[in-house]
Amino acid sequence: MINSLGRNVPKGETPFKSSNEFLNHKRKLIFKKNITKKVEFFSSIEEAFDYFNLKSDMTFSFHHHLRNGDDVINLVCKEIEKRDLKNLHFAPSSIFPTYKEMVPCIKNGNITCIHTSYLNGEVASTIQQGFLKGTLVMQTHGGRARSIESGELKIDVAFLATPSVDKLGNGTGEIGKSACGTLGYGVSDLEYAKVVLLVTDNVVSSLERYQFDSKYVDGVIVIDKIGNPEGIVSGTTKITRDPIGLKIAKDTANLLDKLGMIHDGFSMQTGAGGTSLAVANYVRDIMISKNIKGSFASGGITAYYVNMLEEGLFQKLYDVQCFDLEAVTSYKNNSNHIAISASKYGNPYEEDPVCNMLDFIILGATEIDLNFNVNVTTDSFGNIIGGSGGHSDIAYGSKVTVVVSQLIKSRLPIIKEELMTISTPGEDIDIFVSERGIAINPKRTDLLEKLKNTTLPVYTMKELLDITYSITGVPAKIKHSDKVVGIVEYRDGSVIDTLYQVG
Repeated sequence: MINSLGRNVPKGETPFKSSNEFLNHKRKLIFKKNITKKVEFFSSIEEAFDYFNLKSDMTFSFHHHLRNGDDVINLVCKEIEKRDLKNLHFAPSSIFPTYKEMVPCIKNGNITCIHTSYLNGEVASTIQQGFLKGTLVMQTHGGRARSIESGELKIDVAFLATPSVDKLGNGTGEIGKSACGTLGYGVSDLEYAKVVLLVTDNVVSSLERYQFDSKYVDGVIVIDKIGNPEGIVSGTTKITRDPIGLKIAKDTANLLDKLGMIHDGFSMQTGAGGTSLAVANYVRDIMISKNIKGSFASGGITAYYVNMLEEGLFQKLYDVQCFDLEAVTSYKNNSNHIAISASKYGNPYEEDPVCNMLDFIILGATEIDLNFNVNVTTDSFGNIIGGSGGHSDIAYGSKVTVVVSQLIKSRLPIIKEELMTISTPGEDIDIFVSERGIAINPKRTDLLEKLKNTTLPVYTMKELLDITYSITGVPAKIKHSDKVVGIVEYRDGSVIDTLYQVG
């Protein structure tokens, strides 16, 4: 693999010889915890800080299931500022614009290192201005679970927003005024952090079903409000109405049909972007017209997949995160809507992760280059606007990985000769679909063979770039500074690229 600097960057090798060896390692780490202890209840974050003697130089982790409606991370940051704790390592599964209290903590040296899988908003710009004294590490969702469960990322305290907790300390996201559905990104934190604190605004006498088991929980912090559940609907979760996006989606579904990918028992995942959801809708039409029943859909689940489950088009949904309130309701009421952990979703060391069971996936891209490398971490100017999330995990695992995008956005070509930032290596990308045509990764000779007599507009990536340049001209190359502010990890922990200061 060639990274954006033109250097060969090999993928890391697993330190475990087999999935059984990894599972045995996991069991040892889990059972180091005292699972018979009493769960303490606290009426404020301040009380919990005092009781557990939380101090400087610790690693704190969080999950992001309330997304842009989350208040927990801000409340913890305020307590950190009040106590002036220093040199903290933060490991949120993702960072959203609402996490504004992280900014003064970064500038004041309270937070000096960050691990996360997705990052945007004011925290991103603060880091890229050079205020973070340590390093930013961008991981995949599966890579984050791997690093926690392998002992590479050691968590001192996990603060886990939990919409409902019972009196024994079990927690769920399916009920309560802040219900957000599944809590899959917090499971590794729950099982491996030295201290686990559930933060809730709803205590019930008992829970019949829960995702957070009290045997891993040290304390429960009960506050008035952990967040706004409507904030989980942050980003595009509706089918695009853009005619270009709809053309790309229809062409993608037709391509998958011609490749024989839509058949009885198939499995799929799409992103939550408007074009990706439109692909799912066109696939639905093909399934209905041909009386095809799929096995499962996975990922962050939206109402579109909920409807397909209820229509009998899929047998199951495997859900690591609910993307809208319809998905939250479905998870609560439908036994075939199944919660999974981030590890079960995409950990490369996990036995049979869901990402390895997928027949095809539909993903987006900020940029893609001639070698099919994809960037979803920065914009064309190097500003951090996102991160891999599960992008690299499912791109590696799926039998066929399709990236969809229009050729030009904001007057800039999406295809680049080479990328400034690589999020997902091109060896894991099979097809690129645009409004002007389709490019197949040359390594997928099997797909090219199936399409050799097709009327579909199949081009090389270079031909699509030339078409784009004929419209936009050749853009000037963007130079980055020499100051490194972070690194991009592949799912196995190897470093595949570097992030630089901007501004």
